[in-house]
Amino acid sequence: MYFPKPYLKQRNCKTMYVIAMYDIGEKRVGKILKIFRKYLTWIQKSVFEGEITKAKLEKLKLELLEKIDADYDSIVFFELRADYVMKKNFVGKVFDPFDNLL
Repeated sequence: MYFPKPYLKQRNCKTMYVIAMYDIGEKRVGKILKIFRKYLTWIQKSVFEGEITKAKLEKLKLELLEKIDADYDSIVFFELRADYVMKKNFVGKVFDPFDNLL
C-alpha cells in the first residue's frame, strides 16, 4: 500500500489503532463497559476501537485486570499501527450506542 509522505507525516507515531472485544460475566459488564468508554469508541455491543497511546493502553489493561475474573472473562486486543491500514465493512444494522436514549 502506498501513502504519500505528507500523509504519513500527519499521523501521530506515538499512537496506535486498537480494536478490543470482550466476553465478560453478566455481573461485570457494566463496569467493564464504563472503563472501555473512557479510552475507546464503542462500536458494537462488546467491541471498541480507537487511537490510543501505548501508555494509555497499558493503563486501560491494568484497570480491566482489576475488575475481571481472569478464570472466566476474556478480553482480546488487536493492535494496528494506524486505522488507515485496514478496511472496515458493516453487514446489517450498524450499532449506534445512542439507540436506547429517549
